[in-house]
This record gives sequence, structure tokens and C-alpha cells, in this order.
Amino acid sequence: MAGPTTDASIQVDATQDAAHQGGNYRFALFALTSLFFMWGFLTCLNDILIPYLKNMFELNYTQAMLVQFCFFGAYFIVSIPAGNLVGKIGYQKGIITGLVIACVGCLLFYPSASFASYNMFLFAFFVLASGITILQVSANPYVSALGPAETSSSRLTMTQAFNSLGTTVAPFFGSWLILSTIEHSDSVTELDQAISSLSAVEQASTVQVPYLILAAALFMLAILFLFLKLPLLGKKDTSANLQPISGSAWRFPHLTLGAVGIFVYVGAEVGIGSFLINFLTQDEIGGLTESQAANYIAYYFGGAMVGRFIGALVMQKIKAGKVLAFNAVCACLLVATAMFSAGTTAMWALLLVGLCNSIMFPTIFSLALQDLKQHTSQGSGILCLAIVGGAIVPLLQGMLADSLGIQLAFVLPLICYGFICYYGLIGCDAKRPSTSV
Repeated sequence: MAGPTTDASIQVDATQDAAHQGGNYRFALFALTSLFFMWGFLTCLNDILIPYLKNMFELNYTQAMLVQFCFFGAYFIVSIPAGNLVGKIGYQKGIITGLVIACVGCLLFYPSASFASYNMFLFAFFVLASGITILQVSANPYVSALGPAETSSSRLTMTQAFNSLGTTVAPFFGSWLILSTIEHSDSVTELDQAISSLSAVEQASTVQVPYLILAAALFMLAILFLFLKLPLLGKKDTSANLQPISGSAWRFPHLTLGAVGIFVYVGAEVGIGSFLINFLTQDEIGGLTESQAANYIAYYFGGAMVGRFIGALVMQKIKAGKVLAFNAVCACLLVATAMFSAGTTAMWALLLVGLCNSIMFPTIFSLALQDLKQHTSQGSGILCLAIVGGAIVPLLQGMLADSLGIQLAFVLPLICYGFICYYGLIGCDAKRPSTSV
């Protein structure tokens, strides 16, 4: 990563944010939850498309993981300029911009499918993720600011539960519209034959229709947020009376370790989700068809949704770091079980990891942003930058799968959850320098 001078500096006026913490912003939070739902939905569709594109273009696991590499690589490339952009236009306009760019990304799936070009598909994923990155940079700190600081973890966890709702619904949507033409294939060989037997027009329309629907939904959301009256937060105050912000968020150890935590968490979650369909179709695990396995992804992300609702309540009473560490230990045990067992035991062990994932992202995010004060927005940009883990870890896992097999490749997510346990117990309480200088 770049050094402290690489600044996603949405330098929010601390006085302005403090003034908004005491208000009632239920409607604003309700509107923001629709965004969490939508980008969860869009992200989860990748897991449906990966096995479809893998068979269509005859890719190995490493090549197939380029989908996630391009998608989450956008977070690394776009987070910093996104932070600067939102610092100039504010959170609400940042949300509108992100929705429009994501809409364009969905529309790009139409020509990608028409030309049957894997490279064009990868570019479409990058543009779509660029829009979602701007949404992340805008919406996550927006939710944290709309209420008391001491309940920010609980509040962000609750809104993230609707992100999980999107990821729970998406597999059914993707299975119905994307895999419906090949749902009667009873094996991977028959799946390959079914895909190859489709005409170019049929192959194109299979992917085009879902993303045209999503483009329309994103455009309507952009129009909605254009007319909503929300608290004006996130815009950098250029008043000459304000003291210049000195120092950098990189000086805070708990933020730096939190960025690593976001990196490994997103990498582990995306890596597991990306391999779920291929894992469940193995004869020694589930022996399912790809269409059937796609529906089981809903259990993985549905567990995260349920866990987030529960976690939002639990963290009102129990320290967030302890809850994070507990979930990470459970995830380690489940992944190890999936690696060294077979049949339904391995299958359900891996699916239950979703329940453990539930509170991890919002909890790491909130813990890492604590006590940053005037550096909060820069910290948010750094954490969004760390989502590049979703690009790197699955690609490495793909390489391991090509050489060791899918099951043993899950050792990489296992290591990731080990670090998250450390962060929950120790890293989040790392000594924090004074924010007054």
C-alpha cells in the first residue's frame, strides 16, 4: 500500500458531525439500507457468474478468479480518488455518483455478452465495482455519523444486515435467470455440453437480461437520492477559519491493523463464496448440480444476515472486540472441518462460516475508525482501500486450488480468520496516539 501521503481525505468538519449525532435520522438510515442491500446483491452475483463463465470460456480456477480480482481490485484503485471526490461533493452526491457509475457497469454487460469476450466482462466488473466503491466510501461513514459514536458498531452492523439480505436473495435471482437454461444438467460434463450447445444469442441474453434489470434499479435509486433531503455531511470544509488538519490516520496502529483485518476478512469471505458452487458440486462433498449449488449460497449469506441482526443486539451488551474474536475462532474451526471431512459435514461446515462472518466487516470497520476524529474520513478511505483483499486472496486461493485441490485451498481463509481473532483480542486496542495534533 501507499504511504501516508496517499490520502483519501474526506476531511469532515468534526463540529458538523458532532451536531448531527444527537438528531433523529431514522429515515436517512432507512434510505441508506437500500444501498447496502443493492451492493450486497451485486457482489453476490459474482459467485453465480464465476462457474458460468468458467465453463463458457473454459477457464482454470486461477483464470476464473480474475473476476474477483478485477471487481475488488477496483476498490484499491478507486478508493483514494473516490475519497477525494466525496470530500468535494459530500456523502449524498457521492452516493448518486456511485449509483450512476454502477449503472453504467451493469449496462456494459450487454456488449460483453454480445461479443462473448471475457476481457470485456472483466472490464464491466471493474466499472461496476468502481461505482460500488464510491458508495462504500460515502455510505459507511455516513451511517457511523448518524447517531451516537458509542453505538456506531451496532448501527453499522444493523445496516450491514440488509447487505446480507441482498446477498441472500441474489443466488435465487442468479440461479433463476442465469442458470435456468442449464438447470436440468445433472453433472459438470453435461453442464459444459449445455453451455456449449447454446447459440451466441442465447448465451448473451442469459447474462444481459439480469444486468439490464439491475441497471434500471440502480438508475431509479440514483433518482431517489437526488431528491431525498438528507443531512449534509462528508463535504470538506474549506473555510479559512478552520485549522488545517495535521498528521495522518496512518499513525494509528489500531487503524493500520484494522486495514489488514478488512483485507483478510474480505479475502476470506469472497474466496469461500467464489468456490462454494464448485465445492458443493464435488461428488465427495454434495454431488449437486451447479444450479442446485447456487441456491445453497443463500445459506452462506443468509447466515451472515441472521448473525448481523443478532450481533447488533449482542454488541449492545458485550465488547465488540470480544464478539469479533469469538466469531473468528468459530470460523477457523468450521473451515478446518470443511477441509478435513467429507459429505454433508464438510458441506454444512463451510456454509455455516457465513454465520461467523456476520459481524466481522462492520465491527472491524467501526473499531478501526474509533478515536480518529478529524482523520475519520481518511481512515474510511484506507479501510475501503483494504477491500482489495477480495481481489488478492481469491486469486491466490485459485492458484492453490489448481495445484492442491479446492478443499486444501481453504487453508488460506483459515489463516485469514486467525488474524481476525488476533485483531479482536489485541489489535483493536493497540495504543492510539493523541488526535489533538
